Amino acid sequence: MLLPKGGVTWKSAKARLPPYQAVFRFIFRTRILLLVAVSALTIFLWRGLRGTAGEMQRFVCWGPTKPPMDMTPNEHARWNAHLHTPVIFNHHTPVIVNSSSIQHVDLNPIHSTPQGVANKERVLILTPLRNAATHILQHFDLLSQLTYPHELIDLAFLVGDSTDDTLGVLAAELDRIQRRTDNVPFRSAMIVEKDFGVAHGQNVADRHSFEAQGPRRKAMGRARNYLLASAMKPEHSWVYWRDVDIQDSPSKIIEDFIAHDRDILVPNIWFHRYKEENGKKKDIEGRFDYNSWQESEEGIKLTSTLDKDVVLAEGYKQYKTNRKYMARIGNWRDNKDEEMKLDGIGGVNIMVKADVHRSGINFPCYAFENQAETEGFAKMAKRAGYGVYGLPNYVVWHIDTEEKPGNA
Repeated sequence: MLLPKGGVTWKSAKARLPPYQAVFRFIFRTRILLLVAVSALTIFLWRGLRGTAGEMQRFVCWGPTKPPMDMTPNEHARWNAHLHTPVIFNHHTPVIVNSSSIQHVDLNPIHSTPQGVANKERVLILTPLRNAATHILQHFDLLSQLTYPHELIDLAFLVGDSTDDTLGVLAAELDRIQRRTDNVPFRSAMIVEKDFGVAHGQNVADRHSFEAQGPRRKAMGRARNYLLASAMKPEHSWVYWRDVDIQDSPSKIIEDFIAHDRDILVPNIWFHRYKEENGKKKDIEGRFDYNSWQESEEGIKLTSTLDKDVVLAEGYKQYKTNRKYMARIGNWRDNKDEEMKLDGIGGVNIMVKADVHRSGINFPCYAFENQAETEGFAKMAKRAGYGVYGLPNYVVWHIDTEEKPGNA
């Protein structure tokens, strides 16, 4: 077909287009509309069948065409293998407790580890007192020198059956220490008052006589238990029992002891006694505490013959046990970290993991395996599976009681 001369123009193209009526008549012809309707229906049916096939695949019944009761075990297993039951867990909303009378204690984070300082583990120092006014100033002088962070240390004292000014001196000294503005004040301090009706004296003859040992050790056990029950809090990791009449001890004693990571640990207890010889003072390094020992065959045989209510006082000639006393071995000049297992311990200086006490291991105020107080404590701890150890070369110095030889 020849194009018009001069090219294609709008007017020439318009002249060649069919009239509007012809176009509309063509579009709305019955055959054209039917073709469009059939095409649309085909498309809808195709898309619907594709989706239905997928859905049918999800809900198709697997397995044989029989009731589950008639299936064999293998058929039942294959049938169940294709089950996918959707499970939606609807967790409970948190319980909000606003009552001020309800307290929550979580002991899970409380541990006793060799890294006590790094882990900021709290230490509770416990000291029972009776007629101890003359020793309190020296006691606080040594406490103030402890290098374990004082903000991690709590102090607690029990004053009982005292006839001197123990309570007044203790209160004044605590007030002085806690008012200081340096690093000496401790995290907290507590004074517990409790009398137990103890009547024997505090002089050497009364305290250390054989006859006084049974009643005295039972009363001391009660005092320690009352103090422990009053002062120990959930946040404490270690309990450090320290007598008031210690004359000298290393300033790093807490760090040294917890580094051993033992359930119960005690040092050797000696004392200084100075005598004049040839115009010179001679230091006699005396052995003090005979309550830290290892059991012997003789001791086992002896206790098997004793009445169950008899408290065996160690270190006295009335009872021959031939036990191995830690006080008689060791040397402070040797390796201070050397350990030995013990069956009985003294109470001058004890480091205890707090969970040992929480488990119910306390100081028997009765005869437990013929022992009471600290020795009964060691027996009870070992019965429960805890380790009891001593450091024969780590010496804590006790005051000299000027006790005459002849017992141990």
